Amino acid sequence: MKPGTVAIRGAAESRIGRVPELTELELRAEAARLALADAGLTLDQVDGVTSASQSPIDVAHYLGISPTWYDGTSVGGCSFLVHVRHAAAAIAAGYCSTVLVLHGESGRSGVGRPPRGMAADSVAGQFEQPYGVTAPFNRFTLPAMRFLKETGTTHEQLAAVAAVQSRWGEGNPRAGRPQRVSVQDVLDSELIAYPFHKLECCLRTDGGGALVVTSTERAEDGPRPPVYLLGSGEAGESPLVSVMADLTSSRAFRESSAAAFAEAGITQEDVDHLMAYDAFAHLPLYMLADLGFVDRADAGAFVAEGHTAPGGRLPMNTNGGGLRYTHTGMYGMFAIQEAVRQLRGEAFRQVPGVETSVVQGVGGMFTAAATLVLANRKP
Repeated sequence: MKPGTVAIRGAAESRIGRVPELTELELRAEAARLALADAGLTLDQVDGVTSASQSPIDVAHYLGISPTWYDGTSVGGCSFLVHVRHAAAAIAAGYCSTVLVLHGESGRSGVGRPPRGMAADSVAGQFEQPYGVTAPFNRFTLPAMRFLKETGTTHEQLAAVAAVQSRWGEGNPRAGRPQRVSVQDVLDSELIAYPFHKLECCLRTDGGGALVVTSTERAEDGPRPPVYLLGSGEAGESPLVSVMADLTSSRAFRESSAAAFAEAGITQEDVDHLMAYDAFAHLPLYMLADLGFVDRADAGAFVAEGHTAPGGRLPMNTNGGGLRYTHTGMYGMFAIQEAVRQLRGEAFRQVPGVETSVVQGVGGMFTAAATLVLANRKP
């Protein structure tokens, strides 16, 4: 795809937090209506739909539309970044003109939520689950402990990820954890699975989000500032954390980000703002290193010294992230939403002068990754 030929014309989140009155399908529909209103478009102008974990055909039927193109890629929390990339390719190929990228998940209330259990004949079901590795927090413990040991990162630096992000989310009425916390507060919170304390683990919420993706020409004709897609990448690694080539570095992060940066024609120095998917506190440290912003051994100190905090040189997770803002189970949609807000200049805690934002996603505990380079200017 040629950078800047596709853009996000509309973006919106549904109600988030605890929303037991809406099913997952209804969360998607609420977000769709709000995003289309933001874009100044109507459902009859949509000819593409994406959805993870629930069939896009089901979603389109519920919305009352018949798309000419759809994508049901479901690779965990980075699925929505992948959908934006696929939608851009479909628009460029002429398969459709306006795509709704949709997410809705009742991660806290469990209303209208299809079963998502691990199949016994899956790779993880055969080789990890029988040994008690059944949840995200205990799948991530092994790599997190290896990262701390091999890089010399201290537990205080790991806790600093949550503490620093609490400064971004502080006072945000939509944040699930709007209070500012210290490193000691994080270390004093309940131990969930060593080395993770409760405040180093993401929230568990309900919520939805939607994006309206279309050609740049059509986006520039809308009522809101377009957010241009300059580059994107996607990659996969292993379905099992235990057989990753290197427990302290994600090959998928490196490959997806390298593809996105190359397509956009940017370097790390061009990035004004970073959304680093933070289901758990160690993930942003991996991403800072694997995306080339710092050396692996320096990632913990980089955060602890305030370089990603308000006023720092690389503002990161400025909505508070999955640790402080919201996390429905698949967080990637909300990272994109915050990047759009920052690029439009309308974020709750706005960073001055953001022109280029990078969104880095992860899916399935290091299984998959995707990267978007977004900007409020053409290349």
